[in-house]
Amino acid sequence: MKTSYFLGWSAFRFAFAAYFRACYYNSERVPAQGPVILAANHASYLDPPLVGTGVSRPINYLARESLFRFPIISWVLRSWNAVPVDRDGGGAAGLRTILNRLLEGGAIILFPEGTRTHDGHLGSSRSGIGLIVIKSTAPVVPVRVIGTHEAYGRHRSFPRPCRIAVKYGKPLSFDKLRTEAAISSKARTKEIYQQVTDEIMENIARLEPCQDKETFP
Repeated sequence: MKTSYFLGWSAFRFAFAAYFRACYYNSERVPAQGPVILAANHASYLDPPLVGTGVSRPINYLARESLFRFPIISWVLRSWNAVPVDRDGGGAAGLRTILNRLLEGGAIILFPEGTRTHDGHLGSSRSGIGLIVIKSTAPVVPVRVIGTHEAYGRHRSFPRPCRIAVKYGKPLSFDKLRTEAAISSKARTKEIYQQVTDEIMENIARLEPCQDKETFP
């Protein structure tokens, strides 16, 4: 890890432990080297750093392109391996950067739902992550964040000290669908993108919330 990344990682890890009593489950399932996509449900602004602090390898994060206009913020984001994307996260430049990071052997966090949940439940998925999976060679680790909606969801203006947790699933391989997509029609390829996304969301849903989740009085 770069020094600035390690300092940020350590600060978030400490804050999550002290304020939220964060728990991490099965982080050893994330490959220590090589390209990997961490696909997580999205409930809060806490989710990206929570998922990232559960593993000891550097992670690439997505950040709105507009934030990179400010020199100091831009320097911090780039030192933390942030990928600039447009508001919807689907721009061609952002997609190329994501695929390049994976090609270079990096790890990246993506959210199949595309936006934070409104009610704490898993939302519908978008096919964009399916396109990234098919055009890369990276395995996909499904990730379930738990408690972050209660702690700092859309309905809260300040984080509440609820217990939060993150669970990492077993890596998924999509090599057969990548092979099929390489020779498929455009219509079938779009179906494959959605098929991949749906399978990822199904695996995220199987990572049930922890039974010992607690909240502070």
